[in-house]
Amino acid sequence: MTDWATISSLTAAGSTLVLSVATFASVRSANRSARTADRAARTAERSLLAGQRPLLMNSRLQDPTQKIDFQEGARVHLDGGRAALKTTENVVYMAISIRNVGNGLAIMHGWYLCPEFQRERSHPPLEDFTTQNRDIYIAPGDTGFWQGAYRDPETASFKAAAAAIDAGEPMMLSLLYGDYEGGQRVISQFTLRRGQQDSWLASVIRHFNIDQPDPR
Repeated sequence: MTDWATISSLTAAGSTLVLSVATFASVRSANRSARTADRAARTAERSLLAGQRPLLMNSRLQDPTQKIDFQEGARVHLDGGRAALKTTENVVYMAISIRNVGNGLAIMHGWYLCPEFQRERSHPPLEDFTTQNRDIYIAPGDTGFWQGAYRDPETASFKAAAAAIDAGEPMMLSLLYGDYEGGQRVISQFTLRRGQQDSWLASVIRHFNIDQPDPR
């Protein structure tokens, strides 16, 4: 005699098992698709950011001379790969020739001058940087400049910078900049060393990616 109740139960169980297997396969497929889409989105985002990322280096010695004006009317001549450092009674003038080797437009945010050479791989706290009074832009693949000044002779920073420049001591300049949207911030550190005939050489020695962990 056929046990229809048993057959019905087995059929229902089999259907449930088939449905479970199908659901599991569907979920796995959906997860794989989601991971693939996520990887594609991250790759696209990295590609977009790479197209906007600036990176500043010292310019080449053969790059053209630039004339840099300051608000007091002072002017310095800046040769390729060089820094221009000038002290007066009331102002310390500073400028370096730089090149943007990255793909994106660089916009200067601020600077910090250490009046001695720093060997440790570290950078000053962001709150210690002096904010640029005006935006300085450097196009990708092009040369440009940075300029800054101390204008208060009573401050310790003014006195330390003036003493180091007059003595020809090596110094370190940290520049904070980013892309045109204000992101992808980088600190590039340059050494400033006196060369021949009172000229100064500017050489980049390290970079710090502020908005992402340093992979090194």
